[in-house]
Amino acid sequence: MYKYFFHLVFTRLDPERAHHLAFRWIRLLARIPVLRTFAAAVLAPRHEELRTEALGLRLHSPFGLAAGFDKNAVGIDGLAMLGFDHVEIGTVTGEPQPGNPRKRLFRLVGDRALINRMGFNNDGSLAVAARLASRTPVFRTAVGVNIGKTKVVPESEAVGDYVKSAERLAPYADYLVVNVSSPNTPGLRDLQAVDHLRPLLTAVREAADRAVPARRVPLLVKIAPDLADEDVDAVADLAVELGLDGIIATNTTIAREGLGLTSEPAVVQEAGGLSGAPLKARSLEVLRRLHARVGDRITLVGVGGVENAEDAWQRILAGATLVQGYSAFVYEGPFWARSIHKGLAARLRTSPYATLADAVGADARTTA
Repeated sequence: MYKYFFHLVFTRLDPERAHHLAFRWIRLLARIPVLRTFAAAVLAPRHEELRTEALGLRLHSPFGLAAGFDKNAVGIDGLAMLGFDHVEIGTVTGEPQPGNPRKRLFRLVGDRALINRMGFNNDGSLAVAARLASRTPVFRTAVGVNIGKTKVVPESEAVGDYVKSAERLAPYADYLVVNVSSPNTPGLRDLQAVDHLRPLLTAVREAADRAVPARRVPLLVKIAPDLADEDVDAVADLAVELGLDGIIATNTTIAREGLGLTSEPAVVQEAGGLSGAPLKARSLEVLRRLHARVGDRITLVGVGGVENAEDAWQRILAGATLVQGYSAFVYEGPFWARSIHKGLAARLRTSPYATLADAVGADARTTA
């Protein structure tokens, strides 16, 4: 039904307009108690064997929604209603900004992918913090807050911009993510270099601790799939050195290899970050490399090309305690999270592992 509706309606709409329309329906449904209760019962049934502990949190499952869908924390309960057991909002910047000029979101339907150059369009950290402060949760779901650099802030002042966001948002975050890997803010990826990343992460850690002295807000960094292997190793080593809580692998890619066979060549050449199925292999490769470097000292989050339960299972075996998705949500629709949960539970039952935690990083143990 959804795929028919997607091709009949959504493919005729501008992708960004279709996103706003679908998200509006989700939020509307979540505001009506009887409908959201029914929707959650159908779309988010619980599987006891998928219960996960990570980052000091107890979750119904390891699967959540990556940053980018809900940039402004306006629909967390609606997304939880659909079965996402953690929702990462953002990317939120220190100051509000409109993002890049439209058109800035493109579908590659044949490749089951998206290209975006949104440019961190969001209401800014002050407005998002106020929204989170006034929120009364309906469903129990973890909320991650992804923060990035305001475009007009020069690189020399980037640390202060991140610190501002961390101070405002950490009190409402179950975990905090430093995003230095989007290709759509000029100069942002330069902050992945260890010499720049060390003072940035140190300052954000200190800011979060000042803002929330009563608890330690877990801090993660999100990296790009386009990093060279030695740079992936360097970030992993830095994360261990600084006592970081996690690494999210990976963000979108600027690569375009293997595209265009089933998508319009003109769309393939659009500038921006590519997400979806074409990212699958490299994202998994980076995840495996990170796990080989950090073992179980740091929580790894696998994202990039996750389309189905098998993809999520492969991320877990490769070392991910948590798994995220986004692009496939566009193509699969509201039953997507339910399908992944059901498939993960089935794979765990037929595996040699007693618990999901036992399966994390199992590939490395079997090949050692």
